[in-house]
Amino acid sequence: MLRAAAVFSDHMVLQRNKKICVFGQGVTGRKISVTLGEDTAMARCRDGRWMAYLPEREAGEGLGMEISDGEENIRFTDIAVGEVWLAGGQSNMELELKDAEGGKEILQNGDFPQVRFYYTPKQAYMGEDFEEAERNSRWERFGEQDASKWSAVGFYFAAELARRLQVTVGVIGCNWGGTSASCWMSRDAIVAQEATRSYVEEYESSDLIRKPETEQIREYREYQAYQEAWDKKAASIYEREPMTAFDKVQELIGPCRYPGPMNCANFTRPSGLYEAMLKRVTPYTLRGFIYYQGESDDHRPQDYYALFTGLIRQWRQDWGDDGLPFLMVQLPMHRYQHDPDTKNWCVIRESQMRAFRMLRNTGIAVAIDCGQFHEIHPKNKKPVGERLALQALSGVYHLLSEEEAFGPVYRDFRYRDNGMELTFDYARDGFVCHGEKISGFELAGADGVFLEARAAFEGSRIFLYSEEVSEPVMARYLWTNYGEVTVFGVNGLPMAPFRTHIF
Repeated sequence: MLRAAAVFSDHMVLQRNKKICVFGQGVTGRKISVTLGEDTAMARCRDGRWMAYLPEREAGEGLGMEISDGEENIRFTDIAVGEVWLAGGQSNMELELKDAEGGKEILQNGDFPQVRFYYTPKQAYMGEDFEEAERNSRWERFGEQDASKWSAVGFYFAAELARRLQVTVGVIGCNWGGTSASCWMSRDAIVAQEATRSYVEEYESSDLIRKPETEQIREYREYQAYQEAWDKKAASIYEREPMTAFDKVQELIGPCRYPGPMNCANFTRPSGLYEAMLKRVTPYTLRGFIYYQGESDDHRPQDYYALFTGLIRQWRQDWGDDGLPFLMVQLPMHRYQHDPDTKNWCVIRESQMRAFRMLRNTGIAVAIDCGQFHEIHPKNKKPVGERLALQALSGVYHLLSEEEAFGPVYRDFRYRDNGMELTFDYARDGFVCHGEKISGFELAGADGVFLEARAAFEGSRIFLYSEEVSEPVMARYLWTNYGEVTVFGVNGLPMAPFRTHIF
């Protein structure tokens, strides 16, 4: 049977000014023709799969595509050629427009004909309903019903690009809440690095995966039923008392068993969603990736840089382009009221900034001011999406300068007058304090004990000093899981958190 991959449907968006990869399944040996407008590409089906490349096209709309093997035909209509981005990550990328701040008003009153969305079916494994889920998936145009479940970050990103570029922008959603970066990588990529190998080793050492697959699936479904009931009871408690401690909730209604038995049906297992979701849309022709993730790897922050950069390399390799743009969100402030400030999110943020500095064709949307206390899913997603768009407009499309796209980012320091003078990138016009006073800076001497520091803006530099640290050696800013954000560039973008010395 002739099929195109599920990501090809009516209303799809194809990438402009690149060869367009079209792929699917068919009868081995048959010749496949793919026609888009006046362009035709040919391929031969091998081992049940085929892949054809159409020539580059300028932006346009209202196109049709025909795919034929001489026996069967497929036709798609209302195709746009514009810009295509894949939106990856976990729950803060997944958070739906209807649940975001201002989202309901946009859905009811907005009109965004140049934004389209395809959501990769959320399937944890290739089970009995996998093919049906793919058949029911499709590209969607903006409308109150369809767009309600789009990624809010993805929508705001695409809407801003469409406004600035004046072309249709398509987003492929490929994300799932609660997932580690290891879920979105191949097994080979994970075990290739010593720092990340244990993600696979821990999974493969479990007796749970030695059981028959049917039993693994049954056990996971039993867990799902239990957890669904638990979540409803917990939601009722939090609705009455939002600040209830998690341990207290478990005391009242029983243990939370999330994420369930770590077996072949668990969506959080290493490489699971790489196979069941990401590979299903690979290598659909893209401009690049936007990515918002890191929360679920905060139990191993020291390994996140290796894991994250491994993911970037993997995705670029799978799409056959080592320079494919990768734009990331740096995690915002977050801490639950009853949790200690372990500063693990600080290390995740540092790893994200380091990845931006070390890997070419990357961008970083600093979202440190977009968090909510005691809420891991902040609802104000508009600035996050628009800051990702700034990164694209500057680093990918070259329509904005770096000074317009970034807030201040720490570069270097020097010792001066019993204090430390800090220099920054993207701070040519200086700084602005949002708040009663500049806060968040700390100094430490040779003993490594950090104490609050005073800060003075000096043009494009900041001078730190403290009466309690007479000979400062190190400085840091917002080195906390949650705190007040006060320092911004004159363009309104926040200064990125940092420390001058990495231990």
